[in-house]
Amino acid sequence: MKIFGIITIIYFLLSFPTIYSQGKVISGSWIGKLKLSNGIQLTIVFNLQKSNDEYTATLDSPDQGVKGILCGKVKIENDSINIDVPAIVGNYVGKIIYDEKKITGFWNQAGSSFELNLEYTKEVSPPNRPQEPKPPFPYIVEDVKFKNEKDNITLAGTFTYPEKNKKYPAVVLITGSGAQNRDEEIFNHKPFLVIADHLTKNGFAVLRYDDRGYGESEGDHSLATTMDFAEDVRAAVNYLKTRNEVDKNKIGLIGHSEGGMIAPVVASSSDDIAFIVLMAAPGVPGDSILYLQTDLIYKAEGQSEEKIQQILKGLREVYTILKSDEDEISLREKLKIKFQELFNQLSEEEKKQFGNPETYMEMEIRMVMSPWFRYFLKFNPKEYLEKVKCPVLALNGEKDLQVPPKENLPAIEDALKHGGNNKYLIKELAGLNHLFQISKYGTIGEYGVIEETISPSVLEIMVNWMKETLN
Repeated sequence: MKIFGIITIIYFLLSFPTIYSQGKVISGSWIGKLKLSNGIQLTIVFNLQKSNDEYTATLDSPDQGVKGILCGKVKIENDSINIDVPAIVGNYVGKIIYDEKKITGFWNQAGSSFELNLEYTKEVSPPNRPQEPKPPFPYIVEDVKFKNEKDNITLAGTFTYPEKNKKYPAVVLITGSGAQNRDEEIFNHKPFLVIADHLTKNGFAVLRYDDRGYGESEGDHSLATTMDFAEDVRAAVNYLKTRNEVDKNKIGLIGHSEGGMIAPVVASSSDDIAFIVLMAAPGVPGDSILYLQTDLIYKAEGQSEEKIQQILKGLREVYTILKSDEDEISLREKLKIKFQELFNQLSEEEKKQFGNPETYMEMEIRMVMSPWFRYFLKFNPKEYLEKVKCPVLALNGEKDLQVPPKENLPAIEDALKHGGNNKYLIKELAGLNHLFQISKYGTIGEYGVIEETISPSVLEIMVNWMKETLN
């Protein structure tokens, strides 16, 4: 699920390039652990290159799948280094220990300073992801394509099933918000690959696919709304009906985050869906989700209550404008005025963090005016959950800060009850975050640091419930 805010400080994409002095060249990769105030340590890599008498650098954050962020000037005096990183409005100040091939220092951003010590490395290993399955697989794997006839686009994905010449119950996996590939890859984790592998080993056929406009799938993701993505899911279900390996009376949907919004949309208007599994699915309207996650995430980052309330007030004012039925030109004008007001309320230090105010405001307006965002603000899951008649499994992690369970699980249950559906199981899972990892803090910055992709207990809950439901 995306995180939106008037003031967006990406504190966990920290950076730093490095150094040379007195003829001592240290081109190559330098790796270290950025120590954040909440106890999280992020792996940071800076790749340095010398050209003539100047040096350039790029930043990688392997834990988060971030690579190649351009750094600014690398300034060196004797054994001191100061590196500007304009892309994220920060800088690094360090001391070079040439003989030991080390740099000790601190990363500075948004008025905070974090320890970051680096060591030279010849090879940077990718983050450890012990759950990620590797070939050869003990089941059939096919790259497939299917057509969304309504929108005239072809979607590409992977279809797995236990063995040939048999029929199996099947599921379509539905990704969360933002353009994602068929594995729902995020922070170097591939949760849908892990889920598909486990389900297929337990007797299910599984279809997962690249979001429209991403990977090998056609279409324009930037112009699509939740309802467009629902059409893609319907196309996936129709494709499964053509496969001889699929029991056409046992096709279900598993949706994560926004995918958990889309699954009820499809199931509410089709008798062909045998069950749905909602993983961290919203049960309250879109704008409510954004208020909740903004509050929780800023609190987890140590922001003051006064500042959080200021941010939330700004959000409400912007969303009220967006939810009106005015024409686009009028909306843009009102938003420009509102964002200027909000910018003027910032401290001088905060204003510096966002650089050129015109560029900042244009980026904010472009984001909130996107078809997806405007539709999401007004979307109410209740309208569709009340119409779902098939069995429903709704799971949410106790430490989910993006779709908090205390507000969303009861809303899902109330909607199902109101619609007369008593075939459901609602579970809040202790210690798990939005990605269903065993988590200490639940923060976004922690996702990539955790080696676990998805708790095995969640996989077992899903498989056992699905088997019991289909028997």
